[in-house]
Amino acid sequence: MREQLRARAEERLADQAEIGAIVDPSELRKPDAKEMPDLMKVRALDGEGTVPGYRTLNVLGIGAGGVRGLLYHRLFSSASDAVLSESCEIQDALATVGAALEAKRGSVTYLLDSQFADVAVWGTIWGQATHLVCRLKHTERRGEMADMRPGEGYAPVVIAQARENLRNVARVRTEMLVRKVGQRYAKRQPTTAIIRTCPLPVCYHAGVRTSEPGPVQTKRVWRVEGCLENVAADPWLLLTDGTVEEEAAAVQVFRMYRERWAVEDCFKFTKDVLGGEDVHLLDCDGIRTRVALGWGAAGFLYELGVTREWPEISWLARLAGGELRPDRPPGKTLLARGLQRLLEHGATSAILADAIKRHGALPPRIAAFLGSGW
Repeated sequence: MREQLRARAEERLADQAEIGAIVDPSELRKPDAKEMPDLMKVRALDGEGTVPGYRTLNVLGIGAGGVRGLLYHRLFSSASDAVLSESCEIQDALATVGAALEAKRGSVTYLLDSQFADVAVWGTIWGQATHLVCRLKHTERRGEMADMRPGEGYAPVVIAQARENLRNVARVRTEMLVRKVGQRYAKRQPTTAIIRTCPLPVCYHAGVRTSEPGPVQTKRVWRVEGCLENVAADPWLLLTDGTVEEEAAAVQVFRMYRERWAVEDCFKFTKDVLGGEDVHLLDCDGIRTRVALGWGAAGFLYELGVTREWPEISWLARLAGGELRPDRPPGKTLLARGLQRLLEHGATSAILADAIKRHGALPPRIAAFLGSGW
């Protein structure tokens, strides 16, 4: 199914003048699991400490007019012998997406959260002749900042200090889910963002963590800060390789990063409906199949190119006790129920197989009730 979804994404995005590639990592948490294969440590749900689980890496392509497609999905564990490292998994994802969008490279921009504020990631993206907008996390990292005096070149500086050179270039009115000063709860409402920018060249080289890294290169990038008026929240600190000297460019960068929020409903569905803590006996292949089916359902619900003619969609609806009607497409509740029943079937099969392995056979009456297959 992963290949089907990627092929459909390539088809849908082929005629787009500009493409955003949203890279999204997430975890499947198994806090009570002890015997599942290849468990790794992932962040606990409350963000404090770690629990056993797995990690997924997803890349969602977006174009104009709401065109979307899943360009990459993989569930992996750093504890598996088949996985060299999480960095290698990220590089594989970037290589896969780069190959899928090779014909559109100059018009592709990766939209990255702070987990990917890494020169190894940036170097790979720039090596593809694609672009990036990345949220910054470690602003103590050293880079080079443009010296404002003519003829003086560049001076080394901690990225955080570059804030002193930021200048206001734009004000943009937008609608976002925010909690303004004096409000008790966050809600979707109009707000104003003040956007400030400054240039900041950085040094990088392709293959930085490989046995044959490329030559050191310097690239002129821009630090972009978006501060929401009357909202008690830290400003967005972004880095982009585009020139952001004028208002139109600054607004475009701000809106591009907002695209991450615009598709959170899709990511949230796959995370919530899969119920990562529900099953503890499936093997890795079973978990991967389950997650892939979840993306198939999300592909239908959030218009990623999946149609009701896909057999997976009709079967999920049938498992939920419904049927496909020409005038009533299956919704989120129906497909979620079908996924849950499929999950329960997999869990039941895994538990029964484990019982046979441990005890040699099922209790006679249970075996008789289940039939000859058990």
